[in-house]
Amino acid sequence: MSASTEPHQDQALAATRAWVETFVVARNVCPFAGREVAGDTIRYVVVKAGDWERALLLLVAECERLDETPAIETTLLVLTPGLDDFDDYLDFLAIAEALLADQGFEGTYQLASFHPDYCFEGAEQEDAANFTNRSPFPMLHLLRETGLEQALEHYPNPEAIPERNVATMRELGHQALAAALAALRDGKR
Repeated sequence: MSASTEPHQDQALAATRAWVETFVVARNVCPFAGREVAGDTIRYVVVKAGDWERALLLLVAECERLDETPAIETTLLVLTPGLDDFDDYLDFLAIAEALLADQGFEGTYQLASFHPDYCFEGAEQEDAANFTNRSPFPMLHLLRETGLEQALEHYPNPEAIPERNVATMRELGHQALAAALAALRDGKR
């Protein structure tokens, strides 16, 4: 689908698309992503995250766009520049989740979170399992809850997806995953 871009933002957009195709879909991290890529139902938007207010307003606008455009299943909001620090990103994520609830979108949309330095609470930074939520740039994945529920209904044993992903990431190893992510971010696929 479409996206708003500027020079650095073009790189972020290309890296994100490549990450979805060569990492998320190719490694089956999300077993539902391939269908959305094939159907061109993913909207990619690059957001200047240095201005939190503007970025949050754009998040609400994307919820409204999804309301108005059923052909778009999901939106990836690539947040660059401005949220490179993971703790800042987590603060922004908390505000974004509260804003969705405040604006009446809770139960309609949910946010999945991705960041180049993503680290699960209690995990070591070097644990390859963190790569299940690492992306070339900070981002929010805006999902339609009904679409997610429908996909899960037709997928055997969906509760095993996170465990399978963790096992896959650990098998691939931190070093290989970090190199692959850096190559995507640098446009070297």
